[in-house]
Amino acid sequence: MPNNQFKKGELYSFITGKASIAIARRLQKKFNQQELSLTIEQWSVLYHLWKQDGMSQQELCNATFRDKPSITRLIDNLEKAGLVQRVAHEADRRINKVLLTKQALKLQEQTMQLAEETLNEALEGVPPDQVDLCKAVLQRVYDNLNN
Repeated sequence: MPNNQFKKGELYSFITGKASIAIARRLQKKFNQQELSLTIEQWSVLYHLWKQDGMSQQELCNATFRDKPSITRLIDNLEKAGLVQRVAHEADRRINKVLLTKQALKLQEQTMQLAEETLNEALEGVPPDQVDLCKAVLQRVYDNLNN
């Protein structure tokens, strides 16, 4: 028996990720208010590079759940903005490593603080145990669809 607890019409809202979109919009608004010329999509690439500088473009595709053309476009724009640079892999010149610039490192603290503020606003009034449960359920959904 299916475990679908959604009524007709609710599933679409669930799949589109209304909460995720609302969080992204709020964070983008905060970036704009701080006059940061950075999109949420670009920030998500920087976020993964802050965790592990020098990732390949393919690794960034996997980490951000984006396709190769999207990552290429994002990296092109980040490169034009002086935030990253591509360097050919030492062993395989077909692979580009993406490295952060000093300018990108300067943005890390400010943008991470704005992201934390946004998440705190989003989770206001939500008990920690419910957050943990939500994370566990969404991880299970992800795992179910990726196994």
